[in-house]
Amino acid sequence: MERIKKNDMVQVITGKHKGSVGAVIAISHKKGKVKVKDVALATHHVKARREGEQSAIRKEEAYIDISNVMPLCPSTKKPCRVRTKVLASGKHVRVSSIANEAF
Repeated sequence: MERIKKNDMVQVITGKHKGSVGAVIAISHKKGKVKVKDVALATHHVKARREGEQSAIRKEEAYIDISNVMPLCPSTKKPCRVRTKVLASGKHVRVSSIANEAF
């Protein structure tokens, strides 16, 4: 089971964007990287490809290493470690290490 999933609220714990909080937009498991909304914005110069299109300068989120982010506990809103818990039905659930609350 993954520690971080899409749409989870995370906080950047190290690096240039330390302290930033946002939701996970995309995850690349092979590369071990995540995109977080409004964190690590990169400037892309886009050239017009068809007639009538406008060239533009766009800011898009760049991937950052998954080890640089930590999920936020749903109840305390603080960064926490994630554990897995097996329910009586046999289902695996992610649980906050601080409040023992499911994500």
